[in-house]
Amino acid sequence: MIPRPDAIERIITVFKVHPIAALLGPRQCGKTTLARMISEREQCTYFDLENPVDLRRLSAPMSTLEELSGLVVMDEIQRRPALFELLRVLVDRPKSPVRFLILGSASPGLIKGVSESLAGRIGFIDLSGFDLREVGTEKRYRLWIRGGFPRSFLAEDDTSSAAWREDFIRTFLERDIPQLGITIPAETLRRFWTMISHYHGQVWNAAHFARSLGTSEKTARRYLDILAGAYMVRVLPPWYENIRKRQVKAPKIYIRDSGILHALLQINTMADLQGHPKIGSSWEGFCLEQLIGRLKTRDVHFWATHAGAELDLLVTVAGNRYGFEFKYADAPGSNRSMRIAIEDLGLEHLWIIYPGREKYDIDKGISVVPIDLIQSLPVFKK
Repeated sequence: MIPRPDAIERIITVFKVHPIAALLGPRQCGKTTLARMISEREQCTYFDLENPVDLRRLSAPMSTLEELSGLVVMDEIQRRPALFELLRVLVDRPKSPVRFLILGSASPGLIKGVSESLAGRIGFIDLSGFDLREVGTEKRYRLWIRGGFPRSFLAEDDTSSAAWREDFIRTFLERDIPQLGITIPAETLRRFWTMISHYHGQVWNAAHFARSLGTSEKTARRYLDILAGAYMVRVLPPWYENIRKRQVKAPKIYIRDSGILHALLQINTMADLQGHPKIGSSWEGFCLEQLIGRLKTRDVHFWATHAGAELDLLVTVAGNRYGFEFKYADAPGSNRSMRIAIEDLGLEHLWIIYPGREKYDIDKGISVVPIDLIQSLPVFKK
């Protein structure tokens, strides 16, 4: 079992402020295992809402839950959204003896009523699959090709890992999506998801997707929102301000897990990836997720102008702006686009993240940093 101390610490921090902590992330990313790690530390009652026995235990939920104390874990909470109103009643009792850790595979936007019912009582923790801190930098290529889902990463070989990811995609489309009350044919959504994999790292163009699917732009956007809400796709918003330049105002789209991206692109091994035209985009998405997962801010964007200047990631921390570029190259250098970004956006510093070993400065305010060393950057110490 791979330890996940950072995620545990984030849950403990939420409980210092709120009586309910919501651990959210895609199916099979390790939420249940993490909850069981926490439950070993104290008195705990566990409910799995996909288990018929636990569902029967909750046939009279008020009677069952009001007698409990300590930590109560409720797994796959999105299957019973009616429970959110009940949780509000329970934690609002004077000197309530219970705390709830709820686990879900859908964002609050996809679970009707969670934000309204539990406002001011709940804190959210986003969990993805394994990251480099957890598996070790010596396994970075294995993590990149297989992705962070535990069963994919820990599979016996690349073939077994690829087979698991293909089964995951099928189960997600045929079972998980319908359980959320979403009625879209599995083949339609898979086709859309595969299209996104080919546009991974590019600016969203609703009209293009709509034409390819033979549907409306509104429907294409709905499909995107569904996959984003289920933690399969990251929609990275653009940054724009009044700098007298025409700036891109549509978001970028990424498949969040690099292993799922590679499965959709039929890339099974590092050799396959090395010869694939999407290797640069794949590296960009992989690095992006490693950084966003460690940042203590949601203020993340990309930036681009219609004249061609762009920045892969713009982060604002403690009032300061920092930039990141992701380059799959042996010795990346600076370019005019980077210097424009520093000047127009007022960046404190810009880092180029690459797969090499050495850290070096290449220009004023621009440094090249190996992905192994990103935790040492000052932006993570703010």
